Amino acid sequence: MKTQLGVRRLNVRHLDRLAIRHFLRHQKERGVKGSTLRRKLAAIRCFLRYLATRENFDANPASAVRMPQMEKHLPVFLDVAEMQALMDVPDRQNFAGVRDAAILEVFYSTGIRLSELHLLDISDMDLFGEGIRVKGKGRKERNVPLGRMATVALKAYLPERARHLRACKRGQEVALFLNRFGRRLTRRGIQRLVRLYLERVCSLKQLSPHVLRHTFATHMLDRGADLRAVQELLGHASLSSTQIYTHVTTDRLKRIYNQAHPRA
Repeated sequence: MKTQLGVRRLNVRHLDRLAIRHFLRHQKERGVKGSTLRRKLAAIRCFLRYLATRENFDANPASAVRMPQMEKHLPVFLDVAEMQALMDVPDRQNFAGVRDAAILEVFYSTGIRLSELHLLDISDMDLFGEGIRVKGKGRKERNVPLGRMATVALKAYLPERARHLRACKRGQEVALFLNRFGRRLTRRGIQRLVRLYLERVCSLKQLSPHVLRHTFATHMLDRGADLRAVQELLGHASLSSTQIYTHVTTDRLKRIYNQAHPRA
């Protein structure tokens, strides 16, 4: 059996670790992204594993090749003025506006993920203790503190929620954030409303709830929060996932220094 790997044709039985690395390097030089290279290597490993079981292929040289690194893109975030402007956008004279204001405040106050906010139930709130119970990745739960403004926004939302349920002629509903039918607001619905509000205050290309999560982490670190504490608040399993925000704050400080220092 023969195949083409990179720029050479060779018998697959003669395939070795160096040939696979040559192929990946050739692909990288062509501008292929790290995420695509990882998928290509995974496909090669799977193919060679298949040959090992079906055609008495003795070894899998791809297993000895290290996975290419993913590109690390710095997260985008809002500055403090943009964040304040965002909070002023919802019309708090109706149910949807009061609900949306509470959603934005909770995102910014806690840094939780879209999936985590979507799953919030009434029973997850502790407004007296100013905290919420979050159902994170891998079914892990964590308690996250609520800021003062998020608590105020939720206290304003709850009576509107109760009136909305009565208007929809629905009984008990465990979901915290409701749609116009009195049912749990969908993830797509949350994405859409956040995007519409972000479009009003910024020109970022990425307009998703994750921008608010990035903003939360960046503003916390900008103001001296401990990296480990931010890791716990975000629900990151690894500190390396949180460390990307230190690059954001470092770059920002360098720009400020270069703009302000007369001998920079």
